[in-house]
Amino acid sequence: MSKPSSFSLRGRRALVAVKDERDLSIVRRQFERLGIDIFTWEPGWEPGGALECHPDVALIDDEFLPLTSPAQRALPGRCPVIALLGTETPSRLKLVLELDPASFLVKPLRSAGIYAALVMAFERTERTNELKQHVVKLEERLRSRRVVLAAVLQVMHSHSIAEPAAFALIRRAAMEQRKTIEQMSAEIAANGSLPRATG
Repeated sequence: MSKPSSFSLRGRRALVAVKDERDLSIVRRQFERLGIDIFTWEPGWEPGGALECHPDVALIDDEFLPLTSPAQRALPGRCPVIALLGTETPSRLKLVLELDPASFLVKPLRSAGIYAALVMAFERTERTNELKQHVVKLEERLRSRRVVLAAVLQVMHSHSIAEPAAFALIRRAAMEQRKTIEQMSAEIAANGSLPRATG
């Protein structure tokens, strides 16, 4: 199943926490034009219920900051957040950064810029997720390299051979037993030697 394009917004769901009625009206009108379903963050809102709408994006007014309850603070990790800024004071910006916003808009709000803020939020989140997955793969590879290196050193010492020859022995053993080099290296590291049939 292909991922939705960041430019395609129709059918998406948004949690909107905007304090000013005029700004909220602009957001409603523009989101409806874009085909986005809106769930409004009401005063006294408890995020557990509102998050059951499974928003694809949240638009949060900086006048609602700081987010006070643990459930509210969990919100930024669930979907991309667009911060609505009314002031650029360092203290307010610090609160906004706690949301880890993917994009932002400034007050007084205008309809121009909302589409761009949404697209940037979805695109930035997509790229961040790809980078996180890439980092996880690199960390896994780094861990497996350490195991392979330890096995190569063990075989070098036990057979009194050079590194290329030790690696070749491990690779041959892995092929004979239909295992990956990493699996074979882990076994060598655990047993302290190559399997008997090899070498």
